[in-house]
Amino acid sequence: MKKTKISALLCAAMLMGAALPVGTPANAADSGMRDITTMELVREMGIGINLGNTYESCGDWIAQWGDGTPESYETAWGSPVITQKMIQGYADEGFGVVRVPVAWSNMMGEDYTISPAYLEAVREVVDWALEADLYVILNIHWDGGWWENFPTDKENCMYKYTRIWTQLCEAFGSYGDHLMFESLNEEGGWSSLWNQYGGVTPGKAESFGLLNEINQTFVDLVRSSGGNNAKRHLLIAGYNTNFELTCDDLYEMPDDPENRCAVSVHYYTPATFAILEQDADWGKASSTWGTDAEFAELEFQMNLMETHFIKEGIPVIIGEYGCPTKNKEADSVHLFLKSVAEEAYERQMCPVLWDTTDLHYSRTTCKLKDQELKAAFNAITQSSAPETGMLGDVNQDGTINAADAATILTAAAAVGSGAASGLTAAQETAADVDRDSDFDAADAAVVLQYAAELGTGSTMTLEEFLASINS
Repeated sequence: MKKTKISALLCAAMLMGAALPVGTPANAADSGMRDITTMELVREMGIGINLGNTYESCGDWIAQWGDGTPESYETAWGSPVITQKMIQGYADEGFGVVRVPVAWSNMMGEDYTISPAYLEAVREVVDWALEADLYVILNIHWDGGWWENFPTDKENCMYKYTRIWTQLCEAFGSYGDHLMFESLNEEGGWSSLWNQYGGVTPGKAESFGLLNEINQTFVDLVRSSGGNNAKRHLLIAGYNTNFELTCDDLYEMPDDPENRCAVSVHYYTPATFAILEQDADWGKASSTWGTDAEFAELEFQMNLMETHFIKEGIPVIIGEYGCPTKNKEADSVHLFLKSVAEEAYERQMCPVLWDTTDLHYSRTTCKLKDQELKAAFNAITQSSAPETGMLGDVNQDGTINAADAATILTAAAAVGSGAASGLTAAQETAADVDRDSDFDAADAAVVLQYAAELGTGSTMTLEEFLASINS
């Protein structure tokens, strides 16, 4: 590009920038709610991991024998006290999201008041994850099993549920869109109402209806709580998070005026490999995985979710998937974890590995124990580049105008201050107009000038415009 034209374009960009709000908080992960769809946000998550058997630990014996601190619960099921280094390690190993299961009843006060100390212990981990540029999924996780009482004590259970989420909405209401709330874990389905293995249907509609009501209550409560919660991306629990049951016609996604909901399912199929470490009365434990039939079942289940949700514009997060390593062939464990992630990711779903202390990720070395699995995960997420859409159309609204230039300037200012751009990968690609692997005032200036050119009736493409000003 000729030097005189560069100067003119930069001057235009700086004049435009003077009238634009370009300041970005140091922690861009917590800076607000971007104008992106939940489908785009889920895609940004890549592959995730659970902080399992930690803050969701529960049991009366902990209160009896512990010292009454959050750490006594945090370590009750074998976890060390969580450190920032452990959370940073998730990001360093290539994960994009950490799911934080929590039993909020631990240390709970009167009127279902969440313990301030317990809340702050969880908040510290959430903050560490955001500082590591990870997404966070925060939920209520089994929590001692009070969910089982919903059919017989609905009023009290619903009150407790809304009390918990009211407090969480207040505590995290200012957090940006890297924090996602999940309505519940996999307890949304009641065998006291309907036995899915019994071969009869009485109570089925009632059980599905109760889950649908809880999920709708969740969305309504979060949206009405104000702040960033008005637009927060939400994760909605499927029926027992089972693939096939969540695809049942009786399951309903809640009405959301913001259209920012994803559905959550879990994948532990076949259970004889993915759950059992030894034989049980309901099945014989399998030490291997990878037959043609098992691959076919995996593809069937993934295709089911893709057809019922992804192709209908509803994002999917597989909030848990995994298998134990005890009494399992190491190559089969590797193949299963890699294959599920691969099949999910290529269908636009986010798989989140279920992990507990030193199962797959060492909380001592802060690395995946299977480094070949790390390489496989990274290859999966890097295998498909984001669709860029039209060069220069950063807002992805089908037009190139001053709004795109303003977005480039805001993102460039954020990066210049050491923060994240606030753009999706696809938006960053579209913003780099001059293809110099960076976006800055020069890119914004080109977009602004091109928009003005279009205003004169020009039919030049942006590429042709770039060629003209480079000549």
